[in-house]
Amino acid sequence: MHIPDGFLSPQTFLPAYALAGGCWLWATRGLREQLDERVVPKLAAMTALAYGLGLITLPIPGGTSGHVLGVAMLALLFGVRLSFLAYSLVLLLQSLFFGAGGVTALPVNAVAMGLLGAASAVGVFRLLLPFNESFAVAAAAWCSVMLSALMVGAVLGVQPLIAHQADGTPLFFPFGLSVVLPALLIPHVLVGLGEALLTLMVWRFARRRRWVVSIATGSEGRQVPRAAAGLAVKDPA
Repeated sequence: MHIPDGFLSPQTFLPAYALAGGCWLWATRGLREQLDERVVPKLAAMTALAYGLGLITLPIPGGTSGHVLGVAMLALLFGVRLSFLAYSLVLLLQSLFFGAGGVTALPVNAVAMGLLGAASAVGVFRLLLPFNESFAVAAAAWCSVMLSALMVGAVLGVQPLIAHQADGTPLFFPFGLSVVLPALLIPHVLVGLGEALLTLMVWRFARRRRWVVSIATGSEGRQVPRAAAGLAVKDPA
């Protein structure tokens, strides 16, 4: 669902850079304490996986593309802040070297997929964890895709209202919300199912390798994994 260059007006991407800059600054708080010799290799491996998955795209009518994100697996394993920074790097490299996305669209892509996708994944996981862990992981991944697609579609869909000529002709992205939202959300229902399956597979792999460490107990006595608490994952001492 990368937004390419030329689709967003300056009235959109300039404020978006200011917003994303503040979010990136927030995400770097406490970064040194979260990263150590045990976390960095795992984060690098999962980021590389997300990078590769994001390059496998399918064009979608309405001006964008569909692909598995991988941000939910990053968020559930490493927390919102680390996953946001890692996925922002993924988006930057993809836009510079492969033309997937764009530099002007980077802040919107980063906030929609990297931040909203990660935060929604962790939020849904926490909400559903008391019922069933596997379902919580799968639902978190599916919701992260759908909410990211919703934000991307909303930003694209308002472009004809934001930037147009005197006669109403759009200057940038030409399609409105009535076209973009269905075109994006309907295909991503299926993309989200693929994301859910992938994230669940990675989660179970991480469980077997003891990457996920329980650190807190909920009100019903169930343990909340370290990653879901928004902290970096560390191996048991």
